[in-house]
Amino acid sequence: MNMMLLPLRNVRIPAYVFYASVISIGGYIFGFDTGSIGSITLMKEFQATFGTLTSTIQGLLVSIILIPAAIVSFGSGSISDRLSRTYATSLGCIIYGVGSLICCLAGLNGQSQSSALAMVFVGRCISGAGEGVFLSAVTIYAIEVAPHHARGRVGCIVQLYIALGTLLGYFTCYGSLHIPNSVSWRLPWIMQTVVCTLLGTVVPFLPHSPRWLVHVGRIDDAKAVMKQLGVDEEELALTTYAPAGTEIAEKMKDERKGWRKNLDQFKAAFAPDLRGRTLLALFMLGAQQLIGIDGLLFYAPTLFKQAGLDSEHASFLASGVTGIVNVVFTLIGQSLSDRCSRGRRPALIGGGIIMGLTMTIIGVLYSLPSISSAGQWTVIALIFIYFIAFVLTWAILSRTWVSESQPVRTRASVSSLALTVNWACNFVVAFTTPKFLETSPSGPYFFWAASAWIAVIVYLIFMPETKGQSIDGEEQNLALDIRVGWLRDRFETPRPSLSRRSSVTIVGTEEKSKAGEEATTTTKETSTQAKYENM
Repeated sequence: MNMMLLPLRNVRIPAYVFYASVISIGGYIFGFDTGSIGSITLMKEFQATFGTLTSTIQGLLVSIILIPAAIVSFGSGSISDRLSRTYATSLGCIIYGVGSLICCLAGLNGQSQSSALAMVFVGRCISGAGEGVFLSAVTIYAIEVAPHHARGRVGCIVQLYIALGTLLGYFTCYGSLHIPNSVSWRLPWIMQTVVCTLLGTVVPFLPHSPRWLVHVGRIDDAKAVMKQLGVDEEELALTTYAPAGTEIAEKMKDERKGWRKNLDQFKAAFAPDLRGRTLLALFMLGAQQLIGIDGLLFYAPTLFKQAGLDSEHASFLASGVTGIVNVVFTLIGQSLSDRCSRGRRPALIGGGIIMGLTMTIIGVLYSLPSISSAGQWTVIALIFIYFIAFVLTWAILSRTWVSESQPVRTRASVSSLALTVNWACNFVVAFTTPKFLETSPSGPYFFWAASAWIAVIVYLIFMPETKGQSIDGEEQNLALDIRVGWLRDRFETPRPSLSRRSSVTIVGTEEKSKAGEEATTTTKETSTQAKYENM
């Protein structure tokens, strides 16, 4: 099943783009919930079924999906490594679909308001568990199937689907406002259930990630998939598990079984040569949420009402416009991600500066005794500037940097751990935003601005560049070193290189002399045996 080909004869795009696009529909599922759930809670028919929600209950209903997502995501890297990226995605989609179905069925058969609301909470918790399983696997798969020159653009496909999902979520709710019964709020969850079922059924038929195949020792299959993807085999550095002999291969395969190996993967992420980039990855995806982006996306109608759009339809429509801006600038950012000669680091720092400035100005405006009509429109304009800066930089490049910065042996574990931090911070923002706005109109914006400024300082001092570097993590200069010259000269003491010293790289050049082949084989066996014994 895993090697089954989908028909590509009439598709005029590279095979790796096609497969990455299919699995990235998982990003659409995540985005659709982000764009719809805040609007659902404001619908009159929803409130007629469940009662008017307090700001605390509203915040908890919106954010509850993030708690199981964060918990499950902590172990999703192990699931992805054990089952494969494709099977983990399929499993997560099916679980998510079950949760959406439960939400859709809430309030039927004369249920009381409290029972129906409890049913929605249960459904969203189940969906969160599924989300925690599939989202990191989707991102990793897209990065791992792409050649190095297209890695940024292909990795951005996930973000494009998130943007499309958010857009469709907004406009689905805007359109369903006119439905005069409970179908108005059930429709988004019906759509989620259908998409999850279809994706969970299709994804197992996609080819496995070639780098996952290397990770589990299936070298020949990995080479075959590289050919199937239309990617040069030279792209594949078979470094993590390259057993030269049958005995070593079987021994390593046995060791991969059990949770002890999973724990070892997390420990490896904090080994001296990887600790710095792992810590920065965790910080990066935490900061991505603490700057308030999901506060904007979840509660866009509320924020636009605060800025002066009093009509329910006007605030919903403005939220839809936010979705359109999201999609358009995601496409622009995707086309530029690999063409920007300066790389990921300058874009992330520049985006953080713009977002910090906009949030600071909005906070100042809302802290004034009163705000004029011109001031309200200024706030709306600044929200869109902030949002565009986020989409062009942090939304597209943060997860790409996290995946690019890790070798295959720790990529899934670190990505899942970083997503755990991301969802935990996301929960804090999503849960506290309604109450925070109620208490202090300017408070959330100052907090989001402070988070952006802190991130800019950390990136400026420590962030290494990953654009164009080996995705397999070999010989990368990605230690958490001070990157600002005068600070480095003042505070950093010289230390030996932290690059991994033991590596085996297999490329597609097999036409060698007999003597050369024997010498290479001996070197591989010795290096692999040494690596295995030191694990």
